[in-house]
Formats: sequence, structure tokens, C-alpha cells
Amino acid sequence: MEDSTKYLFARDFKTQVTPNETQRNTLIVAGVYIVAIAILWHVPILNRILYPFKLLTVGFHEMSHAFVGVLTCARIYSIELDPDEGGSTRMKGGIPCLTLPAGYLGSSFIGACLIACGFNTNASKVASLVMAVFFLFTLWWARRNWLTWLLILGMSGLIVMFWFVADSIALRYFVLFIGVMSCMYVLWDVVDDTLARKVNSSDASVFADRYGCCPSRVWGFVWLIVAFIFFGLGILVGLVAFKQNTEQQKADSARFLPVPGSNRESSAAMAALGSPTPAMLVWAVAMGLGSALGLL
Repeated sequence: MEDSTKYLFARDFKTQVTPNETQRNTLIVAGVYIVAIAILWHVPILNRILYPFKLLTVGFHEMSHAFVGVLTCARIYSIELDPDEGGSTRMKGGIPCLTLPAGYLGSSFIGACLIACGFNTNASKVASLVMAVFFLFTLWWARRNWLTWLLILGMSGLIVMFWFVADSIALRYFVLFIGVMSCMYVLWDVVDDTLARKVNSSDASVFADRYGCCPSRVWGFVWLIVAFIFFGLGILVGLVAFKQNTEQQKADSARFLPVPGSNRESSAAMAALGSPTPAMLVWAVAMGLGSALGLL
């Protein structure tokens, strides 16, 4: 009986994680994002395309410090981003053994959640609303930092714009992009800041100096493993939780915070043009990202 139960569980798990056609398209798009980000990251001039999104992930990093600080009764004085893709969170109190690793681990957790939500249109809408709440808190803490205001206002404009594209399907691919970007940035940032020691000080080095249990490279390696786990869990959760195909997601999206007039107008347009392919939507996202560079 026990062997039969294990067999049924294994078979059910395999069924749950096997992607359907819509999920396969999402995985392909995520793979394209990974390759494109890896290339743009290391090509001079072209790496400027990722600049606003690097700043956004730095914002997630600092925001994670601040939220864990609030949860551990710290007083947050400010959040600041600087043009050199750095950032800082000024706080007093809290529990340092939790607030110090919260930057890397919190931003990788946020990225994993966004990746999971990127498998479903309505989940992407919810993720956008949650990000809006985070943005408001960040703007309050960063009210004197003009770069943070400019970045968040620009990202908010992109989210609103993609909400109106193809019945919010483009928003799903945009949320997926931010999630992939956030996870990849954490992975590379941990390597640069701790394992490769390209900076003189980092959260890991401060953590090691304060608690003295292990050197900063060990803590960096531990946080890197956790970030990889979050990345993988984000994909697994997306595969298991969101099995709806494209048509089902469109129907669900039409009933949950729909674009005004989308039921009639977009239905006629979609009938005339056909359903958008992942390539078309990725192109729409890319065009939106490109147009945002002038603002950011």
C-alpha cells in the first residue's frame, strides 16, 4: 500500500510539473530573457538598456532590507539609489542577523514570486498591485532621492501601459521579465560582491565581521545557493499553480480588473488580427522597454 501511494504521488507530481503548451511558451520566453540579459549585461553601450532594470533590482534589494527592518522593529530613515547602480538603506535598531541577508535573499524571493506570477495573467495583475504598494512605501522612505522617484514613476508607467496591451497578456511577460532580471541580478551581484570580491564591503562582509562564524565568501556562497533555490521554486510554482491555457487566461482576465471596453473592442481586434504569439508580445514588451529608456 505504501509503495502504491509513493508511486501515485510521484506520478501526480510529474503530471503537475509537466508544462502544457502555454507554459512551454512561457518557459521559452523566460529562456530568451536569460540569454538576452546575459548578452546585454556584458556588451558595452548595449548594457545601458538594462540600466533602469538594474536600478529596479537594487531598489528591491534595499526595500527588502527596509521591510525586514520594520518587521524587527527598526526605524527606517531613508532608502537611496545612486546612478552607479548602488544603494543604501539607513536604519536604526532591528535584528542585524535578519536585516543584513534580507537584501539578497529578499530580492531573489521577490524575483521568484514574479516569475511564478509571470505564468498567469491574473496573477501578474495581482503582482503589479503588490509592487505598487511596495513602490509607495519605497517612495515614502526615499522621498528626497530624485533617482528613486524617477525610476519608480517610469516603471509604474510601463506597468500601466502593458496592462492595456493584448488584454494584459503583455503585462504577464513584463512581470516575467522583471522576475528573471531580479533573480539573475541577485546571482551575479552575490558573486561580484562576495565570491569574486570586486567590492571592498558588502552585506556578507559586514555579516561575517559582526558574527565571525564564517568568512564572507562562505556566507556569499550560502546566499547564492538560496537564491538558486528561489529561482527554481519560482518556476516550479508557476508550472504547478497555473495550468490555464491562453484562452482560459483571457477569459479569466476579462472578469478580473479588465481593461475598460476590452470585452467588445479587443475581441473584435483579436478576431481580425488573430491571437498574439509569444514573439509578438515579447516584441511589444521590448518596444515598451526601449521607449522607457528615454524617460529613465
